[in-house]
Amino acid sequence: MLWLRLYDDGWRVMGRRTVWWRAAAAMGAVVTAALCVTTALSGPAAAADVPTPYSYAEDATAVEGATSSTGAVRLAPGKTYRSSIDPGGKLYYRLDLDAVANAYVSATVVPGAGATVGSADGVRVSVQDADAHRCSYETARFGPTRSAHPVTAWASREIGSDEYMCQEAGVYYVVIERVGSGASSSGSASEGSSAEWGLELGIVVEPAVRKGGSTSAPESWNSASPEGLSGDAQRRNGGSGLAAASPVTQGAWQDENGIRAGETLFYKVPVGWGQQLYATAELGSTTGGDGYVGNAFVMSLYNPVRGFVDDKVANYSGEQRSVVLDSLPPVAYENRFSLDDEVSGMRFAGWYYLAVHLGESVADRFGEEPLGLTLRVRLEGKAVGGPGYLGTAEPRGVFEVTEQDQEVAESGATGDRLDGTGDTGSEGGGDTSGSGEGSGNSTGTGDRRLAMTVVAAGGIGTGSLLVLGLVVWTLVARRRSSAAADSARPPGAGATSRGRHGASRGR
Repeated sequence: MLWLRLYDDGWRVMGRRTVWWRAAAAMGAVVTAALCVTTALSGPAAAADVPTPYSYAEDATAVEGATSSTGAVRLAPGKTYRSSIDPGGKLYYRLDLDAVANAYVSATVVPGAGATVGSADGVRVSVQDADAHRCSYETARFGPTRSAHPVTAWASREIGSDEYMCQEAGVYYVVIERVGSGASSSGSASEGSSAEWGLELGIVVEPAVRKGGSTSAPESWNSASPEGLSGDAQRRNGGSGLAAASPVTQGAWQDENGIRAGETLFYKVPVGWGQQLYATAELGSTTGGDGYVGNAFVMSLYNPVRGFVDDKVANYSGEQRSVVLDSLPPVAYENRFSLDDEVSGMRFAGWYYLAVHLGESVADRFGEEPLGLTLRVRLEGKAVGGPGYLGTAEPRGVFEVTEQDQEVAESGATGDRLDGTGDTGSEGGGDTSGSGEGSGNSTGTGDRRLAMTVVAAGGIGTGSLLVLGLVVWTLVARRRSSAAADSARPPGAGATSRGRHGASRGR
């Protein structure tokens, strides 16, 4: 207990009556808090080369899917939900819809770390009426990377899209299915494919618009690629989930931690009505390893309701590579009438999501060290007014871009709402915990990824306690020095103001 008594001497210099056992209790609390924080940061990571786990929305409600439409739990518009799905699973959830608004459902499946999947494995989501008629459906697969990572599919009930089905008010069902070679729990499914997957569900409702607008999709637009962005990239670390996506705007952005094999990083861009989005992701070269990995690097684009729009894939051989999204049309309400999925997906203003994934197989050829990642984003055109909605979207503000959104994209703050507006004071709240920050200058997702690496490499043990002891010893020494300086001052001399430097910043 000698060292604890020494701390007691230090506290006494500051004029406090803390005895050694109180110092010991305080030290124990510090150690306990440090262990709790470290555990929270490390999560399921057991080694330095394990990618950061997927970050679900912090306000997501846990629900259990029903194996039959009978007893399906109701999903509320504007909310995000967390669930799970087993191999061969087919789950039902309920929607209560009116006969006016469009409803969109997104489903993101999240395999566990190290899961083995096939290119055809994935998830299918559909919206069905009470007679099992499909209003729409989509299937998302892991694709040619054959690497387990979050993938998202979407489906909808749209008014006016079908003259006979899915137009009435009433009960509808969201049906989620696992598909592919690993969908069955029997047969030759791999260990990873036969494991439970996490599931994140988002529900968005779009109000009707004033009548008289165009019902024809645009036939042409400026499809020429703009001049590339040059100059030094700013630091902006990618998020570890759609809800924790790092906001960016026009410019070049570089992740200071890079991207690891098997990791998926998320970014979001505010795109207004009438604006065109262009995006390029660049993977850095490496001197370690050799060989060739096909379909190693992929960037996917999702719209404000997390609906898939486009993706691009590149091979990797140790030299720098890039993927460039197609030249997409300006955001417009009437894009939804196009038969081209890429055009149809650009139907809303709001936050567009970019998901960048590096295949697990890259580690086999080039090692576990992260590779450099740079994102280049360009926005063309001036934002214009929206289509004239007759009601309020759920969640509120999901189909608009505000000045505050622009400020968030420039500064790098983030939130965990489905609409991505974060802690801006708007209805619905936001993420004030800082779980998904993307700025390279903030303690966000990238810092959490770095902390996980440090914790995994060093572990928790005597070394950590010694470090904590040294920190406290240093603080004591500083307080003792300060007290000595105070006692040497002339009577009546005031203390120098410390100002606000070092104060904790709320997020």
